[in-house]
Amino acid sequence: MNTTTSGRDSSGNTLTAAADRARELITNDMETVKAQLAHLISFASVHDEPSTVDDCAGAAEAAREFFAEAGFDLTARQTVDGSITLLGHRPAPEGRPTVLLYSHHDVQPAGDVSEWTADPWTLDERDGRWYGRGTADCKGNVVMHLAALRALATMGVDLPGLRIVVEGSEERGGADLDHLLRTEPELFASDVILIADVGNVAVGKPTLVTTLRGTADVDVRVDTLAGPVHSGMFGGAAPDALATLIRLLDSLRDGDGNTSIDGLDCTARWEGNPYDAETFRSDAGVLDDVALMSEVSDASVADLTWARPALIVTGIDCPPATNPVNAIPSTATAHLNLRVPPGMDPQAAQDALVAHLKAHSPASAKVTVTRDIVAKPFSANVDGAAVQHLQDALTASYREETVHTGEGASIPLCAGLTEAVPDADIILFGVEEPQCRIHSADESVDPNEIRDIAVAEAAFLATI
Repeated sequence: MNTTTSGRDSSGNTLTAAADRARELITNDMETVKAQLAHLISFASVHDEPSTVDDCAGAAEAAREFFAEAGFDLTARQTVDGSITLLGHRPAPEGRPTVLLYSHHDVQPAGDVSEWTADPWTLDERDGRWYGRGTADCKGNVVMHLAALRALATMGVDLPGLRIVVEGSEERGGADLDHLLRTEPELFASDVILIADVGNVAVGKPTLVTTLRGTADVDVRVDTLAGPVHSGMFGGAAPDALATLIRLLDSLRDGDGNTSIDGLDCTARWEGNPYDAETFRSDAGVLDDVALMSEVSDASVADLTWARPALIVTGIDCPPATNPVNAIPSTATAHLNLRVPPGMDPQAAQDALVAHLKAHSPASAKVTVTRDIVAKPFSANVDGAAVQHLQDALTASYREETVHTGEGASIPLCAGLTEAVPDADIILFGVEEPQCRIHSADESVDPNEIRDIAVAEAAFLATI
């Protein structure tokens, strides 16, 4: 790798000079960036939904065409989970490293469209931000890569080797890349891997994400009766499935409401930069006069978000409260999302959760627990020269010191890459920040973040 942590390559170019030139080019290219992002988000590319198969194929083809226009031919691979992954490789010149650029073209469902201010599948510009499903997660990162590559082509610099991977099922677990990593690891052979699927702690604050939580989800179903029965005739003696489920879920919290699972350590402390409580309150949209969980326990926001397991009930199937029938529920189901911090085995965590649910199940109900696929947590090596080089590139782009932070979400690919490409530096960054509201209604991106992250990536690739 012909670079040093000072950001000067063998030709005498500096990161700052490369960033300045890239900024000029990418600023002038933002209309193309906007048009490409608008086209990509017009596809409701939700993987594993029968109604969106054509949209998934359309998004993949649109991305493939955009990369071809930028000078990179990608191959579309139909993978084991039925998704489409785009793969491309340009070999490294003698003495240069190979850098893998990752992003994904699939998205979360829009959810209740009535909660959106505008159509989720049409780019809408309001107050300087671009709105639509996938604008940040992760089609915004796809167009960021494209903007960086177009700038580099105009700059005429000698590039390192490049691999490009645009995944098609990250939001549903990434079984496609997991299979490819195990069966064809040579497709990912590289010295540096840039995972563009996270982002900054705030707009304008360059950030490298150094830890991710894994997942150990389960579904828990409670059955008590052959079918619903009249609450007046049978209420009191007949077991209530929904009430039983509520009590079972409550057993997963302590007296302060924090996660408490038998046999699982929920006491770890975060040793890195803190997450300011008021900033978190604003980022998460916590209502006025509602206490944070950190305010009713001895733990900090960072402890609870990045260092400890967190059990979230992400959905319940039960009789609706709208126009209710006076009947005793006979069945109820909940999906439990268990987030697992680095250093904790997700399989062991799932085992503890299943054992807890079984131990706390009453005799008055039949409780069935179904396991989901686990995803390993990730902790980055932040001491490598490439990591320092990208940190310097971000600082050169933003003119602001780059910080490190944890991330409570999961990217299953990272753990797989650690095993398949053990000597590569894996670095997480991207265009997202808390105002993006990824996975929620009115997801958005700040176009300046696309610009500035693309500038950093271009400067990094020009000087590594």
